Amino acid sequence: QVQLEESGGGLVQAGDSLRLSCVASGRTFERSAMAWFRQAPGKEREFVATITGPLGNTYAADSVKGRFTISRDNAKNTVYLQMDDLKPEDTAVYYCAAIAGVTGPYPYTQPPNYDYWGQGTQVTVSS
Repeated sequence: QVQLEESGGGLVQAGDSLRLSCVASGRTFERSAMAWFRQAPGKEREFVATITGPLGNTYAADSVKGRFTISRDNAKNTVYLQMDDLKPEDTAVYYCAAIAGVTGPYPYTQPPNYDYWGQGTQVTVSS
């Protein structure tokens, strides 16, 4: 059974940093794209960042570009989201996602592209 488990969320102040982790179990994803999405109350789930497989190219939404960095450690079957200079508008539940098949060096930014999802971790940024 494939599972994605996020951790690292919390309550921080504006300008602080957090690092989210997502550990995959049940299979490996080094040849598949993985991504982070987020969903704020009353809003649709939105793309944050993705890392392709197997070249590891990264892409980020304009709203987080320059502040958030996605990375992966294939030996640990883990993907990370380093979030710096957090803003109140970054407050949301953050979800890790993975594609089942082998993917190319293209950014997959839509939720229907992804086959597996974690349960989410809450990030709250106070002003």
